[in-house]
Amino acid sequence: VFLVEHRPEGSLGFVINRPAGVGFKNLVRRLGLDDGQAPFDGPVLMGGPVAPQTGWIVFDPGAEGPDEDISVSVTERVRLSASRDLLEAIAQGRGPARHMLLLGYAGWGPGQLDDEMRAGIWIPADFDDRILFDTPHDQRWNEALSALGINPLMIVALGVAYLLHVRSALPALPQPRSKALPLHAAMMGLLMLHLLIGK
Repeated sequence: VFLVEHRPEGSLGFVINRPAGVGFKNLVRRLGLDDGQAPFDGPVLMGGPVAPQTGWIVFDPGAEGPDEDISVSVTERVRLSASRDLLEAIAQGRGPARHMLLLGYAGWGPGQLDDEMRAGIWIPADFDDRILFDTPHDQRWNEALSALGINPLMIVALGVAYLLHVRSALPALPQPRSKALPLHAAMMGLLMLHLLIGK
């Protein structure tokens, strides 16, 4: 899960390794947008179970810089948008080269994610834009674990004992630094791995 917001009021993120069962071109055409013979036809991802009818674009603004009118900042290299114009631009080859299209999102109520962290359900990992954009979606879970020095096979082999070991090593959650803008908090850009769901 790519966590983009964490506040006392709740948290929001996107599952980044689960296909939604529909291709990019197919979805663009269903929305009635001009695909312009889209060169890209990668998988659309299921961002989470909440509001699956909504579409989100996670992208790297690149050298051109961000368009603050249609997107919000997550990290220096990542922005988030729900703009149809941006989706159509990507379909026509005019949009950002590094992007993901997701349906729905993962959400947590007040204090819920903190409780799950304390229970050892999640392993926090430093943000790496290469995992987000350059690693195939079916390899992201393994790649994020490997970056932490964890063999994914060991999670299955060691089971609960390993979860307890991980739980004891988890750092305390930082408090958000700002409430001024939506989708802006101290934990933005944190990649999280759900050990109970696995891949």
